[in-house]
Amino acid sequence: MFRYLTFFILCLSILSCAVSPTGQKQLLLFSGDQMSQMGITAYSQMKEQQKVVSNKRTLEYVRCVTNRLLQHLPSELKGQTWEVNVFQDDSPNAFALPGGKIGVHTGMLDTANSPAMLAAVIGHEIGHVWANHGNARMSQTALAQQGLQLVSIIAGEPTPEKQMALGALGLATKGVVLKYSRKHEKEADSLGVRLMAQAGFDPSEAVTLWQKMAQMSEGSMPEFLSTHPSEEARIKKITSQLKNVLPMYQQAISSGRAPLCRR
Repeated sequence: MFRYLTFFILCLSILSCAVSPTGQKQLLLFSGDQMSQMGITAYSQMKEQQKVVSNKRTLEYVRCVTNRLLQHLPSELKGQTWEVNVFQDDSPNAFALPGGKIGVHTGMLDTANSPAMLAAVIGHEIGHVWANHGNARMSQTALAQQGLQLVSIIAGEPTPEKQMALGALGLATKGVVLKYSRKHEKEADSLGVRLMAQAGFDPSEAVTLWQKMAQMSEGSMPEFLSTHPSEEARIKKITSQLKNVLPMYQQAISSGRAPLCRR
């Protein structure tokens, strides 16, 4: 039974293996056009269901920060048209979707209350799109579902032993997906910090941001049950990266590329 499952997974992996911007191997089963269309559709629905902020000053501020970051993306992403909006929502959140769509909640503007901290947030979300994390997560889920269906077919008539085996496989599969998602979050942090440094935003403020987020999330679920790394782990990882990105920030400032984004 498991021989067929292994062969199925191996075939898909060979056909769809890709490498992320930081050199991580990942499985991508969907085309770029498919992902873009899904992102555009989801974004349109959000704009219909949530209030979009129309304050010109707020929009100009968020778009100023975003545009500075976008200048340092690869040409295929930098060259596309990006739509940036602010949504009236008290939760400290932001997102970026394939197809060039970015949204920031008003609650995040209250938390990330400096241009550099906002750059850390938006840079992180852009990092997810840059590294095709949405595609990878959807591919991982699709592969897991197909694998379970294949095992169910091969297993034939249900018996207590077979049901137990299927249950164990399902639990293990969920564990892989959760771990994979945390890996994406860490990679998006790394890409976001690099982007903000290249754009002239002080990358050390990413640490300040996550320290604030840690204070806000006291009592949240442990890291091993979450799709996000704990704030403590995140802060430690970003701090270790500062020595590599601070020269990029200093070069941007010395070259006169200090961003002039004011709220």
